[in-house]
Amino acid sequence: MKKLPLIIKREFIAKVRNRSFIVMTFLSPLIMIAMGFLIFFLVKKNDEKIKNIAFVDESGLFAKEVFKDSQTIKFQDFTKLGIEDSKEKVKEGDFYGVIHIPKQDSLEVLAKSIGFYSKESPSMTVIGSIEGSIDKKIRNEKLTRFGIDLAKIKASRISSDIKMYNFSGEESSKLRNGLKIGMGMVSGYFLMMFVIIYGTSVMRSVIEEKTSRIIEVIVSSVKPFQLMMGKIIGNASAGLLQFIIWGILILIFSTIISVVFGMDVLEMQTANMTPEQLEAMKNASGNDAQMIFKEIMNLPLLKLFFLFIFYFLGGYLLYSSMYAAIGAAVDNETDTQQFMMPIMLPLMLALYVGFATVINDPHGPISVIFSYIPFTSPIVMLMRIPFDVAWWEIGLSMLLLVGTFLLIVWLAAKIYRVGILMYGKKPTYKDLWKWLRYNG
Repeated sequence: MKKLPLIIKREFIAKVRNRSFIVMTFLSPLIMIAMGFLIFFLVKKNDEKIKNIAFVDESGLFAKEVFKDSQTIKFQDFTKLGIEDSKEKVKEGDFYGVIHIPKQDSLEVLAKSIGFYSKESPSMTVIGSIEGSIDKKIRNEKLTRFGIDLAKIKASRISSDIKMYNFSGEESSKLRNGLKIGMGMVSGYFLMMFVIIYGTSVMRSVIEEKTSRIIEVIVSSVKPFQLMMGKIIGNASAGLLQFIIWGILILIFSTIISVVFGMDVLEMQTANMTPEQLEAMKNASGNDAQMIFKEIMNLPLLKLFFLFIFYFLGGYLLYSSMYAAIGAAVDNETDTQQFMMPIMLPLMLALYVGFATVINDPHGPISVIFSYIPFTSPIVMLMRIPFDVAWWEIGLSMLLLVGTFLLIVWLAAKIYRVGILMYGKKPTYKDLWKWLRYNG
């Protein structure tokens, strides 16, 4: 194993000196930030456009209370024109559309009779906002007809705020749970992306050396197992370095672009808010920021960090050994397609289980079982860890992951040592089985 550090160093240096690696390391964050701000700019410009909407209220119920102007929507009363003339005027003019509210004796029938006429398909956000205002008005009108005092209904509204505690008396909060969900989702997603990007990089590296016949010279002085592990660890080191640089550069670029162009994400988020909502948000923003910081500091950050590193590297090493075995078995990337699905399926399943079950029930049977299975535990357990998983569960999951990694490495090495010198034949699963049984 004395030659393993040399192989790791060789793979790391070869990777970081590659021109495409250097270019993408510094260019990718800039591209991602530029695309993000481009989308932000386009959305902002789209939200700044004033939508002129006409309405014909034949019922006489909605004009004063529902059709009030906002920052992005301006209403015009065309009731006197009638719906037919209004449609013609809207069609010829610069209007977003026209709302028609017919006169009906029954509120139930009225609610189903309202129409919106426009040249193009309207935004679901705009329609949803108008529907919400109309629903509220119809509900209030119905309560009034029942003889119910709306003022008393309004005064009776109370919002509950359930305080959450564990049995030791420590208080939790919805915000903390939201932060835990966010951390789990981001961790699982980044792990999957890291495995796909750098696992594929290991596979390509093996294929390149195999097709150039350099591998025949290398294996004459290095054991295939050492060569495989060196490639996996060397590529992982280069990948982690690239991820760290990306994180630093994204923070720097986003700060610079925000200052230079004066773009504020808060503006985009509040573009469609009413003045009352904006005022409420301004009053609460300072307290919210302090609360978020307090909740982040209450999380077991040191525990999360070390377990994130373990599962991040454990998941990568497990899957990269399989990628390396595939690279040794084939002569070109086209032949790898038949072997990629068995690798991708557990990753996709883990992400699906994480998003579908862990978020809703982190301690449920499905979440627990998949956090033990080594092929899904790096992602699923990463998503569960912020939710105070018992140490014995984490220990069992880690033990199974390490044991399975060693088994997969041993099996992958058997395929690697035979496949690395096989040329000119497209391998099948039957061939891989033969290579696993080969003891020469």
